[in-house]
Amino acid sequence: MRKPHEQPGQAMPGPLPLPGWIARAAAEPLDAAAFRSGAALAHLALVAAADVPLPLWRDRLALAAAETCAAMAGRREGARALRDALHLTRAGDDPGPAGRILRQWSRAVARPISVAGLGRVLEEITPELIGHYLDAAGPTPVDRAAAVIEAVLADAPRAEAAALILADAVLARGWGQDHAVPLLSLAIRPRDLRLRGDDLRLACHRAVASGAAQAVSLAGDLSRAAARLRAVTPKLRAGGAGRAVDLFLSREALTPGALDFMSDRAARRLCDRLVALGALRELTGRETFRLYGL
Repeated sequence: MRKPHEQPGQAMPGPLPLPGWIARAAAEPLDAAAFRSGAALAHLALVAAADVPLPLWRDRLALAAAETCAAMAGRREGARALRDALHLTRAGDDPGPAGRILRQWSRAVARPISVAGLGRVLEEITPELIGHYLDAAGPTPVDRAAAVIEAVLADAPRAEAAALILADAVLARGWGQDHAVPLLSLAIRPRDLRLRGDDLRLACHRAVASGAAQAVSLAGDLSRAAARLRAVTPKLRAGGAGRAVDLFLSREALTPGALDFMSDRAARRLCDRLVALGALRELTGRETFRLYGL
């Protein structure tokens, strides 16, 4: 039943945006930055409880985090190139250095946080060390995440991506999530990772507040896009269309070939139909080797 204030065809509002004072970057002492990051995490907990497609949200954030980590590693690949490296590489083939970073992030956010799950993602770190990092101590989730970065990079100075994946996993646990949520990784700067002690903690608190603003904005966009996709689903006649919609609500990009429960022709027609209905976007701008997502 439609609520009185809703108009026919009107998109439902997404999660409330992060208040400006939380996201504001400023020269501030550690305690003030910690207050802002704590407020940001409290707001994010409300966002995660709203009508947001969380697997899709995490996967899209993973792409942004991978882009940050690729730049830290001296790679110039942007989001489009990273998507191509991951999605257009055959199963079992090497997607290349940047593609491996995105694959790590995508797999890290897809599974619940555990030593075994992260061990399959971070093959360069032993399960014993992963368990040690996940048990990091500190007064706040952000302080624990900073401790993880410091500890990982002390053991392996060039393992920036692994350090950030583990830090965001520890951070996510601290604000009540059972999956890693790329957040700190969205806004941390390469030079911040060389800081130690209170300087690193301050940088992490600031990065969390800034990353939260990006994550909340994305959650709103995806909430509205998911509503549009669900609204057109009854119009779809293709067999397997419901399964395809579920996949698009959990993955940030897919090739038609990923809909392997449909024929190739049917999958392509479904994707093009959803684009025509305004429920999907074609992400590459190409005529061939296309990728689709919300």
